[in-house]
Amino acid sequence: MFDKIKTWARSLKRQIFILYFACKDERVPWHAKVFTACVVAYAFSPIDIIPDFIPILGYLDDVILVPIGIMIALKMIPKSVLTDCEVKAEEMMKNGKPKNWIVGSLIVMIWVLIKVIFPPLISGTRIGFSVVDALSSFIF
Repeated sequence: MFDKIKTWARSLKRQIFILYFACKDERVPWHAKVFTACVVAYAFSPIDIIPDFIPILGYLDDVILVPIGIMIALKMIPKSVLTDCEVKAEEMMKNGKPKNWIVGSLIVMIWVLIKVIFPPLISGTRIGFSVVDALSSFIF
């Protein structure tokens, strides 16, 4: 059973990479690109609709929403594009996925700003604590 789960997870990862390349292809209709981009962004994002620390429910979005989104997105993309993207995805999986530190840093900065700036603005208190306090409140 554990081997089936590993195979399924590997298949999902491969399909996400296929969708990633399909988003960049000009032959894909704009509505399919938008939906596919949302699915890929959600799959790669560390932020979930339901946080993973919530027992059982936290993993339901990863186990149900992502595969359903992948299935719908794959049906929206022309077969010829999928064939081309499968080759690119296989090559990327062999070479290892690229790391984009700039985008990762930007996402972390946005979440730090949301965590540090917006709660005091909403509650009416002033912003007056250090970056260390802000990061520790973000992490914990």
